Amino acid sequence: MSASVSRAAAALLRWGRGAVGGGRLPGVGVRAASSGGQAEQLDALVKKDKVVVFLKGTPEQPQCGFSNAVVQILRLHGVRDYAAYNVLDDPELRQGIKDYSNWPTIPQVYLNGEFVGGCDILLQMHQNGDLVEELKKLGIRSALIDEKNEDSK
Repeated sequence: MSASVSRAAAALLRWGRGAVGGGRLPGVGVRAASSGGQAEQLDALVKKDKVVVFLKGTPEQPQCGFSNAVVQILRLHGVRDYAAYNVLDDPELRQGIKDYSNWPTIPQVYLNGEFVGGCDILLQMHQNGDLVEELKKLGIRSALIDEKNEDSK
């Protein structure tokens, strides 16, 4: 995931945030000291499925435009089998996942247990083709590949 994480870090630099060595996002994976048991629970949640999304609402009924955009991007790629957690149902989950990832906003997307980012970063990955590659690493074939193949016939 290093190439897309590096691109995401570059995007963050443009927004005035610094990246920490190795192309990793600042603070990713850093957990608040006070959240001991909760951090372990969240760690298990993000690693339980290949694709995990924390959003406002549900995939069937997103409750904010950014969550809707993430759902639509995943649909475009044919990703239907993913874990989705509605942070509006649980204020502790909403704050806990922000503390877990050290990322202030929802939605949050995890691929293979690694924090990818939110809506803007997933959109950037979709636009530059990185999402197709990351899904491929997870054994998920993007529907956009099939679509391109059909168009070229």
